[in-house]
Amino acid sequence: MTTQPRAKIPLKTIALPNEHGGWGFTLEPVLLGLLVAPTWPGLGLGVFALAAFLTRHPLKLWLADVRKGKRFPRTPVAGRFALAYGTLGVLGLLLAFSGARGPFYWPLLAALPLVALQLWFDAHNQGRNLLPEVSGATAMGSIAAAIALAAGMEPRMALGLWLVLAMRALVAIFYARTQVMRARGVPVKLGPAYAAEALALGLLTLAAVFRLVPWLSVLAIGLLLSFSLYTFSRPPVPARVVGWTQLGFGLLVVVLTALGV
Repeated sequence: MTTQPRAKIPLKTIALPNEHGGWGFTLEPVLLGLLVAPTWPGLGLGVFALAAFLTRHPLKLWLADVRKGKRFPRTPVAGRFALAYGTLGVLGLLLAFSGARGPFYWPLLAALPLVALQLWFDAHNQGRNLLPEVSGATAMGSIAAAIALAAGMEPRMALGLWLVLAMRALVAIFYARTQVMRARGVPVKLGPAYAAEALALGLLTLAAVFRLVPWLSVLAIGLLLSFSLYTFSRPPVPARVVGWTQLGFGLLVVVLTALGV
């Protein structure tokens, strides 16, 4: 591995991810899980989720450098941050195992292929593609299910929480990508965004019929669809406005789902 000359490195660019949407996809499952089933093991899983999210960015940088066979000034720093965050995540898992009332780990194991897919794209500098974005956001939703199971909640209801967050992520990603492309003046078809929202609304409606998710979750996704119909008919807005509105709607989905449960 070749070594590059030393240079000053802004630690923030290595330690913290610059993906605003990722913060929402990480914190929403933690908040939903703790609102529905507040426990110390659940808090440990929340710490694990945050650590996993923070690990991704420095790990992506480290993997990219290793794949190229080069050692930049940032390479060891990224490796140390990834190790530190990973250690914090392990401590969170230990807290979860210490007092869990149920087998919380199966949603995390089920999400591993999605995480591996996202990491593979990250290592090839393609993490902003649609597939890894959806995979990563869906994987994070497993945290809500794990927190619920750790508190002894029924598996079907825990799975319902994951489904709600997965559908919320699918809708948000398609909506945000469409709005950002519109803001950049790129010709974009609205059909895929509407199709994602219709799919999410349909699946959650079916799940509500079988009492897997509360009807308030269906209402929340329905409001997202109505909001999309309105905003897509208006001039595009800056990306930061899209980000803040999506954070707001994410909070709405979490609160309504928690109230419904």
